[in-house]
Amino acid sequence: MPLVAIEEHWIMPDVTSALRAAPHPDESLAFNELGDNRERLEDLAAGRIATMDAQGIDLSILSLAPPGTHPLPADAALRLSRAANDAATAAVSRNPTRFRSLSTLPMSSPKHVAGELERAAAMGHVGTMVHGRAGELFLDDPAYDDFLATAAVLRQPVFIHPQLPATAVREAYRGFDPATDLALATYGWGWHLDAGTAALRLILRGTFDRHPDLRIVLGHWGEMLPFWLDRADLLSRTAGLRRPVSDYIRTNFHITASGMLNPALLHHTLSVTTVDRLLFSTDYPYQRPTRQDIDSFLTHFPTEAQRRQFSSTNATSLFRIDLSTSTRQQP
Repeated sequence: MPLVAIEEHWIMPDVTSALRAAPHPDESLAFNELGDNRERLEDLAAGRIATMDAQGIDLSILSLAPPGTHPLPADAALRLSRAANDAATAAVSRNPTRFRSLSTLPMSSPKHVAGELERAAAMGHVGTMVHGRAGELFLDDPAYDDFLATAAVLRQPVFIHPQLPATAVREAYRGFDPATDLALATYGWGWHLDAGTAALRLILRGTFDRHPDLRIVLGHWGEMLPFWLDRADLLSRTAGLRRPVSDYIRTNFHITASGMLNPALLHHTLSVTTVDRLLFSTDYPYQRPTRQDIDSFLTHFPTEAQRRQFSSTNATSLFRIDLSTSTRQQP
């Protein structure tokens, strides 16, 4: 049974250098330096493929690690987004049976975003990864509507990845030791609340009424939204939506595991959406489930058909990927 992982990160040294040189470098860059993360993130060749083989992964969809180019000034964001997309395209061309890629977009230059999405799609990128804000500009701002319309027309799924909360919100996570401060603002809570809020704002802005073919991907089992839909649905009438928030989640959103292979999270997610909306990912290299971990988790799907949907067919359908040319030798 093929296995497709859709949230597998990489970094480009030029982007990292630009982010570090910013007046206020993104604190989450520290995670790229833990252990051997940096080496793994920069490797788009044999080492990464060896890890995939050990995990049983046939195809990885590469995405630039957070915060992408979002914090950079407009001109630098455009230049480095283009460079990253060219580099990812080259990596895919070297190993076309093992890699696909999500594009990086210059979100701090809204007028260039749709154009770069079009360019990247033409080069073969199967979707794009963005974050919920660029500076103080939210993804649902009208400045990004051309981008969202273009993504819908091109059938380019938009993965909303977590990022550090806005500066003012970040202060609410301080008051502990520095390591706990950062953990609370990132993987422990703040990242996921920020990404879920960005997705909810898109719904409340009427984005999917204007662009019903737009597809959004959320990691970490939906960034808290599936666990709060009873309350979020109460917003629908207030915001003048055509349908309940939960309906948009079921029709316009796809949800991936991000390496969190907890059957309780799977079961709850299936209580609010359908199995055809679920996708496998490991969030490499920040999460590194073993093949045994993955195989064990797959047993929690009741049928072989559902296991196959989660493992590969949902991803190949959403991202329009043909696995027939894969040459990885099955064990």
